Order: sequence, then C-alpha cells, then structure tokens
Amino acid sequence: MASGTEQLPEDLNSYLKKALQNISETLNGADVRDAAVFLRRCMQHGPDLYRLLEQLYGERDDFPGSAEAILQTAAEAFLRRPARLKQLDREREESPRWYQHHTMIGGVCYVDLFAGTLQGIKEKIPYFQELGLTYLHLMPIFRTPDGPDDGGYAVSSYREINPALGHMDDLCELAIALQAVGINLVLDFVFNHTANDHEWALKARAGDPGYQDCYFIFEDRAQPDAYEKTLREIFPDEHPGAFTFYPDIDKWVWTTFHTYQWDLNYRNPDVFRRMLAEMLSLANIGIDVLRLDAVPFIWKKLGTSCENLPEAHTIIRAFNALVRIAAPALIFKSEAIVHPDDVRSYFGQGEWAGKECEISYNPLLMVQLWEALATRHTHLLTYAMQHRFDVIPENCAWVNYIRSHDDIGWGFADEDAAAMQIDGFGHRQYLNRFYTGQEPGSFAIGYPFQFNPRTLDMRISGTAASLAGLEQAIKNNNPHAIDLAIRRILLITGITMSMGGMPLIYLGDEIGRLNDYTYLENPDTADDSRWVHRAPADWEQVARRREAGTVEARIFEGFTRLIGLRKQHPAFGSNSATQVVDTGNRHVYVYLKTLGDDQVLCIGNFTADPQRVPVDRLPLPGTDRRLVDLITGKTISSDTEIELSPYELMYLSMPQQ
Repeated sequence: MASGTEQLPEDLNSYLKKALQNISETLNGADVRDAAVFLRRCMQHGPDLYRLLEQLYGERDDFPGSAEAILQTAAEAFLRRPARLKQLDREREESPRWYQHHTMIGGVCYVDLFAGTLQGIKEKIPYFQELGLTYLHLMPIFRTPDGPDDGGYAVSSYREINPALGHMDDLCELAIALQAVGINLVLDFVFNHTANDHEWALKARAGDPGYQDCYFIFEDRAQPDAYEKTLREIFPDEHPGAFTFYPDIDKWVWTTFHTYQWDLNYRNPDVFRRMLAEMLSLANIGIDVLRLDAVPFIWKKLGTSCENLPEAHTIIRAFNALVRIAAPALIFKSEAIVHPDDVRSYFGQGEWAGKECEISYNPLLMVQLWEALATRHTHLLTYAMQHRFDVIPENCAWVNYIRSHDDIGWGFADEDAAAMQIDGFGHRQYLNRFYTGQEPGSFAIGYPFQFNPRTLDMRISGTAASLAGLEQAIKNNNPHAIDLAIRRILLITGITMSMGGMPLIYLGDEIGRLNDYTYLENPDTADDSRWVHRAPADWEQVARRREAGTVEARIFEGFTRLIGLRKQHPAFGSNSATQVVDTGNRHVYVYLKTLGDDQVLCIGNFTADPQRVPVDRLPLPGTDRRLVDLITGKTISSDTEIELSPYELMYLSMPQQ
C-alpha cells in the first residue's frame, strides 16, 4: 500500500524528508488513510520538530540519525493507536481548544485514598457526574519502590500499575468508561527523573555505560560541587544539595528531589526517545492530559540554577510537536511552581506561543487567594491578576485551584509586592505565622513544610477547610465561626470557577474534609506534613452531603451551585475576556467576565464585615440595567452602591431589559 512519500514537497526539510522516506516501509504496512494522516501531520509539524531537535542535538555526531529514530518511535506509536482514539484525534483537530470550554470542571485525587483501586474509581463515576466533573486527574498510579516513594513520583516503571491499585487493563477499562461519559482522564508524567530501581537505573548500577549515560553519574565530588554553587536546595530536610552517593557503585548521582529519584540526562537523545515512547504508550491507553511534572528542572547547565533553562522549553516543544503528529487528542499541563513570569513561559513564547503546554497550573491565583484571606486585603491580589492573568497565548488556559496534593509556597512576585508597598520577605513570614496559627486572630490550622533555618523559607500544609477556619470552628463548637469558614471556602472556590481557565477541585474539599493526623502513625509519611491534607475519603462523611443543614451538605450544595452556574455561562470559560477592577475598596475583589453577549460581574468580600462598593467604580453599562445575583437569584439594587455580607461572592448578571 503506497505511503505517499514519493509525493513529499521538494522544499521540505532535508532531514525530515529523508526520515520519512526511511520510515516509508513502516507506513506501507498501514491503512492508506492512516499513512496519509501521518504524512500530513509530519508536513505540518515536522519542520518545527526538526528545528527543535537540531537545537538540542545538532552538534552530536549521531544527528540526524537520532532524530530519525525519534520520528520512527512516533510512527510506530501512531500505527498502534486504537481506532477510537484516532477518531478522537480527528475530532480534536477540528476543535483544538476543547479544554477552554466553560463546561470543563476538574477533580483530582489519589486512587488508593479515594476509592482503593482503579476499579473503585470506575465505580465512583456516578459521584463524579453528580459533582459535575469533566476532567479527572489521578495522582501517580505507576509502580514505585518499596518504602518512601515521594507520593508516587518515584516511578519504577511507566508500563506497570502499582499492584495495590490494579493492573494496566484496569486503567484501559477506566479510560474507556470515563470517555463514554465525557470525563477526560489526566495522569502525571514524571519525566525529570526515575526511581533508583527503574530498569534503566538498575542497568546503570550494574555498570552498563549506555544506561549510565541516561543519568548524571559522577566519579567524585568535583562536578557536583561545581554545580551546587548555583543550585538551590529543594528538600533540605531530606538531603542537602542535589547529589547522593551510592556506595554500591561508588559514584555520585544527581538527585534533585529525593535520594531515590535519579535525574534523567536529556543531553542524550536516546533518553528523549525513550521517554517519548513512554509518553505515547500512555496516550494510546486514552489519557487526555499529561501533567508534566517538575518541568523547570529537566535541563542541566553548569553555572546556572538548572531551572527554567531555554533547553527545557525546547524539549517540551519537541514533545508537543511529536504528540501533534502521533496523538493530537493529548495535551500537556505544566507543573511549574516558580516565579509567575517563569510559570507563564511554559505556555510558549514568541513564535512558540501556544506550542508548549496547552494548560498550566495557576499557582499565583491560589497563593493570592490565601494571602487575601489572611490579610483581609485584596490590593495585591488585584494588582497581580491585572498584570498576569490574561497575558497568555489565546489557545492556552490556566488551571485554577485553591489547593493541591502539595504544599502552599508563597510564590507571589516580589516586584508585585513592592508595587503595593509590601516587603516580600516579611510578608511571607507573616503568612507562615498566620497559616500555622501563630498570628493573633488566625482562623487557620496548618503545618510547616520543609522549613529552612538558613533562609527561613517555609511552605504550608493543610486541607482547604482547615486552613479556612473550619477545623478550629468545629473544635470550638462555634456556629458563627463555622458559617464564616464555609463562606471563605465558597468564596475562593467561586473565584476559581469564574475567573476563566479550568477549575480544579482536590476531592474532599467539596464536603469540607479536615486535616487528617493518622499520617503520623506511618513511619514512611510521619516526617512529611503534606500527608495531613492527603486524607483518605470518608464515605460516611460524603454521605452527609445529602443531610440538610450539615456542614457537608452546605459546602457540597455550594460547590454544585457554583459548578452549575459555570456550565451555564460561556463567559466563565478560558476564551473570555477578564477585566480585573480596582474599586478603591481594598477588601473586595472585582472582575468582569465577557464573552459575546454573556457578561458577568464578579464581586468578592474578603472580610468578616459587610463591605460596600460604589456603583460608579464598577464597569456597569448604565444605571438603567437591573443586576441579578446568579448565586442567590436576588435582584440587586445598583443605585449608588452594592453591599456584600461577610465573605460573600456575587455573580452579577446584567440581562437586557
């Protein structure tokens, strides 16, 4: 069956043209329509791909052969792709911005903690539908070492499920079941490192030079010492520096995060090719989104911080181009908890805008929401969002959240703080005291994570409900404080639902799950305070969502009301315009969402006192328009000012008269 390579354009990149001619035998074994699709995508994305690969590996003697091997890996994965997923590829090529839709609602959970197994997750699909999810992120599910495994981020095999969770067949069945009800499946792709018992690491430890070249392994401390002059410590409590000595091989290994996680060497194109194969094998199961873990760290260069280097972006762009060729239904989500400017850069910039990660966590919004709750002031939140929220490529989207499986680090930009006459260092110390309950008037019960006595850097652990005051209020049996805590939870959740982008719920927050202290009983988790908010699901507590008047019911009803409103209003999607407004009242946060004729003005009060906002400071089209609060259904008078009750959030619609 003809592959069509004889019809390749004369001006096609010579490397790419030769590669496709060499791959023609593979394509000749395919359906002629599949071969044509692959060639079309190669001609569309291949020139970019080869430019990127040449930037990474062009100076090596084995280029372009290594580049051809990479494209061959993509071709083989494409031909193995199931028919149902090739159909999904076609649909998403026609509607490539599906992830920007206002009906996108995300949830995230650990399989074992939430439902026991992958089969258990499948059985919870009705609950996901009740909540309104269209996107489900399962925390790491692959086989890991015995003992500490960084919550699953030390991957021993990308092709094997953790036996306690099930088998690969269970994952395939789950992907099909979720797709059938319109829920997109999201998994982590840990591509900066592998576990030290991964097959490649074991072969490296056995002395295989080819596999040793997959990692950064040093005979002595000379190179590690040189690198560490400019590296920051990520987990100083666990091991200082970024290197670990392995007595069995008498060598030092680069281990940025934990001693049992070996950093991969992407200077070796075979590492790139191998990881592409792992990535596409997950795509062919039916994974819709891969969360690219620790993206800032994947390229190393002496004399730098080895974070956010240009080559890291080049690697992701090359992976993205290959996915567009082999499995375009798949998109990338970046995980970069760094300076806000660096976070935004993983969408791609300049000619590469929108060609890197299609979606990205928005840690800045998360941090600023908690900062505003602590200070009862919104001027830093307003300023940061005015300058940083809407400045992303038009085909990309934020993932907005109030917490994750990880800690909260105060990653606001110091220059934003300075613009508001706030000292960044001192403000972080205040926030640390507030959210660990040490500041007078604090409502929070949170815990320090990775305190560094040298820099005084610290992050915060705790569930959303406990940080928002619910745990303290329940302990004190204070109904008024309970009401305020619920209002805080719904306020910041409602903002993530409506700001634009995709909201992501850490499952358990929808029923007010409190801190769980049983992690202290497990020696593998006792030294990691993040497990205080990685609580197992309490299905008796979940059942109380249907008991009127319970805390669980009040929070769950609030969540589902907000989710329902989001799904009704296109202006809450990612492709709408966001106008963040400074009203002069530093206790309220205001933004206008607009998409076509759909306009919603959102106003949130970040204090326990009533607040008033002058109408003439709001972007209203005129005083002859009546305002309806979509959340309560009440008509709001807009003669001179709008009054908000404590921690109230309003979605003000302006229907035509």
